[in-house]
Amino acid sequence: MERKLQDILDSAIPLTQAMGIIVERYSGRELTIVAPLANNFNHLGTAFGGSLYIACVLSAWGLLYLRLREAGVKGNIVIRKGDVEYLRPVKGDIVATGALPPDEEVAAFIAAFKETGKAKMTIHAVIEVEGKVAVKFEGAFAVVR
Repeated sequence: MERKLQDILDSAIPLTQAMGIIVERYSGRELTIVAPLANNFNHLGTAFGGSLYIACVLSAWGLLYLRLREAGVKGNIVIRKGDVEYLRPVKGDIVATGALPPDEEVAAFIAAFKETGKAKMTIHAVIEVEGKVAVKFEGAFAVVR
């Protein structure tokens, strides 16, 4: 599944190639993507804020994409709103991990989509540095037929 997601990111979102985004790990509940600092640095030599934001969005979007495919659901996923907090600088590669809400919320989301052809869900993502959260993201996503 990770390979399929990597192919989609590379072909449908060209920015992911420039950022060097790699789909690293999918557990069914979390998705981790990595982007090298060498492609995403700012004038201070730390990770560019826009790259941090995009990595979080893509870890959440990709997680929802994979989870829906596992459930046999196909729809168009869009981000409706994204909030980010930059808590500390990222001085190395960007490692963003999106996490699904509890299983019952995911099940209700999928049921709503199957019934109405649209559904909304909030997904959180983080970027950690040396075991501490450097970036917190909350994204409101929608899926429509």
